[in-house]
Amino acid sequence: MSTFSSRARCAAGSGRSSARRVCSYFLACILQAACVVPFASTASAQCAARDVLQNRLKPKSHSAPASEQPIRSARDVATWKTITIGTFANSLTLRNELASKGCSVGGQAAEILARPAFTVSSQKTNVELVHLSPAQLGFTLDTVTLANVYARAQQVGLKLAAAEVGPQLRIQYFDQPVGEFLIIGMEPIKTWSGEPIILNVANGGAGLILIGQDGRAEADIPVTSRFIFVRSHQPAASSEVVGSVAAFLPP
Repeated sequence: MSTFSSRARCAAGSGRSSARRVCSYFLACILQAACVVPFASTASAQCAARDVLQNRLKPKSHSAPASEQPIRSARDVATWKTITIGTFANSLTLRNELASKGCSVGGQAAEILARPAFTVSSQKTNVELVHLSPAQLGFTLDTVTLANVYARAQQVGLKLAAAEVGPQLRIQYFDQPVGEFLIIGMEPIKTWSGEPIILNVANGGAGLILIGQDGRAEADIPVTSRFIFVRSHQPAASSEVVGSVAAFLPP
């Protein structure tokens, strides 16, 4: 029923002032709802495909573009993006924020976000993220094991990210290009069935999503995949430390 037809029926239905007041109130409610609902949905949901397109059309200061040049040291790659962690009291409030923004969470990702091993920082901290591929780390075959990617990244002076970085990046990266999948270089967290999982911040075209993927040390990773690591302000790891390529796995 349109607003105008409602008004006509109200006017014709009764000449009493009380009836007119009821009709006026009814029309006011319709108009108020028409104004509030679109505003609320725009303010809260930012992970839907439509919202992502709008975010990408807005003028902004872009992050440093990802380089494709091989690197020998963390100094050879620019900081891609700086995000803030430690902004939520606990993992539950972080998960609620993902939901309030309309960000989809895959089954495996949802499971590890609810595991006791997934924790959030108690202190608000800015984290510098580096965005690169295994090919930039010197791997030349089509695939490489996850353990070797981690070992090489630590050798050049990068760090594994805290688990919180994945969901925090998801809610701080609303203009992600379609088709981009970013593997979070992190210690895997085991599902209830014992499967090690790491996180992937993705835009597959239907909206922004946080998904899980195989976090086993021997998992094969295409060398063209994109990883997120944390810039370390400590000296690069020694060759003895890097030799323990499976040390990142949880017990």
